[in-house]
Amino acid sequence: MSRIGNATKLNTFVDLNDAQRAAVEHGDTPLLVIAGAGSGKTKTLSCRVARLLQRGADPSRILLLTFSRRAAAEMSRRVGATISAADIQLPWSGTFHAIGARLLRELAPAIGLNADFTIHDRSDSADLMGMARHEAGFGVGVKRFPMKGTCLAIYSRCVNADETLGDALALTFPWCRNWEAELKALFAKYVEMKQAQNVLDYDDLLVYWADLMEAPELAAEVGDRFDHVLVDEYQDTNKLQSRILMRLKPDGRGVTVVGDDAQSIYSFRAATVRNILDFPAAYEPAARVVTLEQNYRSTAAILNASNAVIDRAAERFTKNLHTTRSAGAPPKLVDVRDEVEQAHYVCDAILEAREDGLDLKQQAVLFRAADASAQVELELQRRDIPFIKFGGLKFLEAAHVKDLIAILRWGQNASDRLAGFRTLQLVPGVGPVKAAKVLDANPAMAFESTSAPREGADVWDALRDVVNAMRSGGGWPSELERAAQWYEPVLEAKYDDARVRAADIATLTRLGANYASRESFLTDLTLDPPNSTSDESGRPHRDDDFVVLSTIHSAKGQEWKNVFVLNAVDGCIPSDLGTGSTAELEEERRLLYVAMTRAKDNLHIVVPQRFYVTQQTKNGDRNIFAARTRFIPADITRHFERVSYTRPGAGGAVVRGAIAPVDLSAKARSRWA
Repeated sequence: MSRIGNATKLNTFVDLNDAQRAAVEHGDTPLLVIAGAGSGKTKTLSCRVARLLQRGADPSRILLLTFSRRAAAEMSRRVGATISAADIQLPWSGTFHAIGARLLRELAPAIGLNADFTIHDRSDSADLMGMARHEAGFGVGVKRFPMKGTCLAIYSRCVNADETLGDALALTFPWCRNWEAELKALFAKYVEMKQAQNVLDYDDLLVYWADLMEAPELAAEVGDRFDHVLVDEYQDTNKLQSRILMRLKPDGRGVTVVGDDAQSIYSFRAATVRNILDFPAAYEPAARVVTLEQNYRSTAAILNASNAVIDRAAERFTKNLHTTRSAGAPPKLVDVRDEVEQAHYVCDAILEAREDGLDLKQQAVLFRAADASAQVELELQRRDIPFIKFGGLKFLEAAHVKDLIAILRWGQNASDRLAGFRTLQLVPGVGPVKAAKVLDANPAMAFESTSAPREGADVWDALRDVVNAMRSGGGWPSELERAAQWYEPVLEAKYDDARVRAADIATLTRLGANYASRESFLTDLTLDPPNSTSDESGRPHRDDDFVVLSTIHSAKGQEWKNVFVLNAVDGCIPSDLGTGSTAELEEERRLLYVAMTRAKDNLHIVVPQRFYVTQQTKNGDRNIFAARTRFIPADITRHFERVSYTRPGAGGAVVRGAIAPVDLSAKARSRWA
């Protein structure tokens, strides 16, 4: 009898295509599912989990590793819907980092950690690196030493890519290669400070997990917890994550990985496409490969153009996406004069589609870098078109959110110097010098060992009560509500737009109420924070309908009916910084492919002919001329409709349609014939 009872039926999977069914019904030997864009990847993976449950698998012995916590929640929901068991729970589903944090807390005594550790986000980690940099004296000297953010990026690259410092400097940070000895000493100091303060950074969650898997007894203890290990978006994993997976199940039994090498676009986070390309050969015999090629998202015309772009990739799993949808309109390759006309074209086309009945939320503008949408944002605002932007400021990067989180972290861990340093300076009359003296004296007894500042005595005393209540077990979420109440007048005094920012504090307290403890709340908030803040560009307040603006990286996994890709020129796609090696160039090609395959019905690839460049120290402000992206060479433009656009009132009328050659020289001669 199945563990999920009689609720499941064998006809649950009748709507799967042959390739999806092959993946779902596969046995326990290692399996790689190459899932093309829009091919029903999430459906296939959730159905495979459901099939395992039908066969009697214990949900608590399934490890499901996803790219985000939201993806894990969606997967669990789909599994429950598939087997008509809404109450199904997959307790071990989440991101690598979240699962790592959970295991490290459970195994802390066995691996030399204090289970009450706090987790620093990227910003806090950079601040701690800066503190280590200052204490080591590397910020003072004749030559310019790398700044804290660069130092953290180098450190993170080393641990996630499993590279030596020398290799990381030579391959990724060549301008810092003369500082190898100093950086090595700095990183040792940084690790020492983390351990002294009982904090882990984002990278430590993988580093410690991978290291504990090197100990045979611990690796066996962790691996034996799970009968099945399934990994989503495997093309976006790094070497540490691959090493963890191989140690979990050395023989590959029960291992399923799903992904698409053509959508590997996160090398800046040390992800490597080699993980998915080399996966089949990691086992003996080789893992089975099932390829999902039927696309359920895009029209045939969009797929043909997308396939033509990715067909030029130097190395990939062979697949050719196809669809049963009608051919549809070919994607437009739109020539515009400059970024101003690009913005006008986008807004004209968005409004035209809206007049034809397409909601704004079904339309998206995608770009390579977050600052590339500035001109479009201005034009959207000028025309009163609401929009929301992804890929800019994140929730935890907003100063007011970081303030409240710091209070909670310091209450959780008195040794967290950064949290204490930020918290104390929220009190009027407490600056960096006094805050540092307080923490140097005795961070656990900060309020008792230091007198209150004269101008902020009442605020100081109230903060003391809040922090001491947390440390004595004040109860969750009442301690969050109490901290937010204390922070409210501080927020009003600190920020001119306090009323707007207060909405984020309310969001934070609302989110916290859903957690059982401060520890679990802080962990989840750090590892998978909400995307938006009240500072986010163009965040609509009254409109339910709005255009989506997004970096291509943030758009991965999403889809819209009408998609615009900005700045499809060399220097932008590919980026000037993405042409240093074949591997970098191939990732830029995949980035364009990801952008194109977000479109369901209509795709516009916009090609500005020139850019106005400012602050050129040698040549001053100037216009530069651009060439269409090398990823759409002349021999594949047959898959596109060529369009020339001129803004009305800007020296010509709007011209749309195929560009026909015109011999103006002959016309000039004929005039005088």
